Amino acid sequence: MKNFPPLRLLLTSAVRRPPSQSSIRHYAIQTPGAPTLQVFNSNTKHLQRERAASDIEGSRKVDYLRDEVAVRLCERLLDINRHFTDVLDLGANACNIARALTIPSTTSETPVVPSTRLTNLTSADPSPTLLHRDVGLPFNSLLPSHTRSVLPPVDHPLPFEPASFSAVISSLSLHWINDLPSLLAQINRILKPDSPFIAAMLGGDSLFELRTSLQLSELDRLGGVSTHTSPLADVRDVGGLLTKAGFKLLTVDVDDIIVDYPDVFALMKDLQAMGESNAVVMRQKGGISRDVLLASQGIYKELHGNENGTLPATYRVIYMIGWTEGEGQQQPLRRGSGEVNLKHILEGQEGDGSSR
Repeated sequence: MKNFPPLRLLLTSAVRRPPSQSSIRHYAIQTPGAPTLQVFNSNTKHLQRERAASDIEGSRKVDYLRDEVAVRLCERLLDINRHFTDVLDLGANACNIARALTIPSTTSETPVVPSTRLTNLTSADPSPTLLHRDVGLPFNSLLPSHTRSVLPPVDHPLPFEPASFSAVISSLSLHWINDLPSLLAQINRILKPDSPFIAAMLGGDSLFELRTSLQLSELDRLGGVSTHTSPLADVRDVGGLLTKAGFKLLTVDVDDIIVDYPDVFALMKDLQAMGESNAVVMRQKGGISRDVLLASQGIYKELHGNENGTLPATYRVIYMIGWTEGEGQQQPLRRGSGEVNLKHILEGQEGDGSSR
């Protein structure tokens, strides 16, 4: 009879046998925190902005929208009767806020230069080419103190310490953020107590003329609709986002800026030169066909065109101001502490109206 090795020896050799690569099991583990919906391709947007800024003169020609909004934001800064020691311009683009701070305001009887209200300005943006595009222009020397800081990619945390700034300004950059609630919470963290966050972002029905024209032209020529314009936040959502981030004393308003273009091709060329081309993750790869573009030109002109033949494009800008919590701020009264019943006031008005 053949002798077999002891059972203990067989088990020992089996345990010592190294596992094969195919036998190793791998598991996917979700990172901590709530999952973020990726609406925009951040890398694509970064490349678009870098490419646009590399054409220095071309990108300067299309700064009209950013410069106008920057001036209006600086006017809101002047409405706050306070001197700010450290101000952060978050998403500075080509430092349009810094330039606007050196322009005297014409809203008051005595012109005031907004830069006199601050000590140091930090312009921060993830696009180094765009951020340093105008570093040699004269407005830089007109500021009390100005530094430029290149930010990490937009989906990374802000590299600033808590309570670092007495004010944060952001002009036309928040509409490309995937996780806007998280960014607003970070802005609240880096602000000192009782400090303002003043921002402007594109939202609502911005470029609705272009949006509807492209949709109708594709529906007619291709039998379907693709995504060529980015989804934008609505003004009704902004207040809730600011409140969730911890801001107090909110102010939100909307302003429409209408720019006339000779044709739809000029509009899309300017958007590309601004670095504002479509960057939606689910966008159609490749350019829009010539047939669709020609059809959209006719539809645009028919539905929205001006009498002089130009095409209007509406940029809806949402302005917001929120304050971090601090001592001495106005506080809402305790619930139920009111001494006047609103129902009685309304009934009194109705009675007065019915007796006339």
